Amino acid sequence: MSFMFLEKLSQDFSELLNDKEEYNVIIEVGQEQDKKSFTAHSAVLRYRSSYFNKELINTLPNDNNNNKIITNPNISAQIFEIILKYIYGGIIDTENTDTRTIYDLMIAANKLELDELSEKLENHLIESQASWLKTHFTFVYHSIFKNNKFKILENFCNDIVVNHPSIIFESTEFTSLHESALVSILKRDDLQMKESEIWDYLIKWGTAQNPTLTEKLEEWSDENFMTLKVTLQQCLPLIRYFHILNSDVIDKIKPYKKILGKQLWNDLKQYLILPDRPIKSSILPPRLILSQEVIELFSTIINEEQVSMISSWIDNKPINYSSSNNPYEFQLILRGSKDGFAPRTFWNICDRLANTIVVIKIEGTDEILGGFNPLAWNKTRTGCVKTNKSLIFSFKDGNIQNSILSRVKNEDRALHYSANKDIDGPCFGNGELMMKSDVSDFTQDSLSQSWGGWVRHYEKPIGTADRFSIRDYEVFKVVKKSI
Repeated sequence: MSFMFLEKLSQDFSELLNDKEEYNVIIEVGQEQDKKSFTAHSAVLRYRSSYFNKELINTLPNDNNNNKIITNPNISAQIFEIILKYIYGGIIDTENTDTRTIYDLMIAANKLELDELSEKLENHLIESQASWLKTHFTFVYHSIFKNNKFKILENFCNDIVVNHPSIIFESTEFTSLHESALVSILKRDDLQMKESEIWDYLIKWGTAQNPTLTEKLEEWSDENFMTLKVTLQQCLPLIRYFHILNSDVIDKIKPYKKILGKQLWNDLKQYLILPDRPIKSSILPPRLILSQEVIELFSTIINEEQVSMISSWIDNKPINYSSSNNPYEFQLILRGSKDGFAPRTFWNICDRLANTIVVIKIEGTDEILGGFNPLAWNKTRTGCVKTNKSLIFSFKDGNIQNSILSRVKNEDRALHYSANKDIDGPCFGNGELMMKSDVSDFTQDSLSQSWGGWVRHYEKPIGTADRFSIRDYEVFKVVKKSI
């Protein structure tokens, strides 16, 4: 029989980390303004991390005190302190750590070649924080492919993308998508898009990587086509050319035939006329389009937990609904990144719709703002609108623990409909929460005019700034679930 005293061993090594007498390594992390130094022991680092083993081999001791100094400015002091405690004690406390920190820990652990920790955190995020991953989907998707190590997360994200391709293909960040991410999507047989649409986005992505290419295709030289061909060389073999409609082959593929091999283009022409005659090019199978209509991802901004909390606010419940007993469902009516960010678009799509939720994702932060209007929006009406059931709210970092609920207190001025709907979108109160743009694009010029000091018509201010830029926004119709 073997007795294992791992808990005491972990405790003793954790105390060794605080030993300031016999350390022989100094690790400097963080950017200049937040730089911090940690002391450690080379024997522990070498056997716990292959990254540190290589760094220590390649680092000469300091002449003054014989210590080795390792610098890594790309990891914050907060994250590295947690990792160093893990290296010595083998413990990570996920219960008392916010999800973004856990995600950053995973990225840092991967860079430091702490494979066990990186894989454990990756699985933890999928198993326990799936709603956070979906809410921050664009950020997660772009960052995991920069590292190209998180295969489980890649599959998790791609399972969402293939069924809801607009979340990536219609996003403003699509053209900055990493090539490996695009390749991984195109490889999927179950990507729910027409092949001709996939081709359009591929050309869009490829030309965006080469800003010197002119928009006028007729002005392109052979060298220009070759540039695009080289850029797309990993993606072009993944297009299902022989499953594109004849008309789309002529209208969309033919103008770019120079980026295809001669054999492929000749076979494609022959296939259009004589589809039963053998060809030399490989024919990939068609995409497996679902027979039933694919349900659109309900939101790229809020998750089910936040939906349940908002629903309980609507019903003025002291205890929040859970996802299992929430009596409402939120039906997506408008998404800015899909339908457009012009104020007039909001009024045209939401006109005459009652019981709606507006949610706004703030650019550059995880903050979410929103408001509930029980009445019907009316694009022909102007002035103040009366109701005692409207409310506004915020999730400061996307977390329900950091939420603010603000109910209307002056029901005569619960909402305001502007006379100029080419500039003004939805407005709760007298600017307590307002979407406005002088350039007719909420993402370019958006502001709230009153947080902190001019809150007349709602109980309390929401948000953290008087002005904000919109990353995306959505409007939902709140409907009772059928029993």
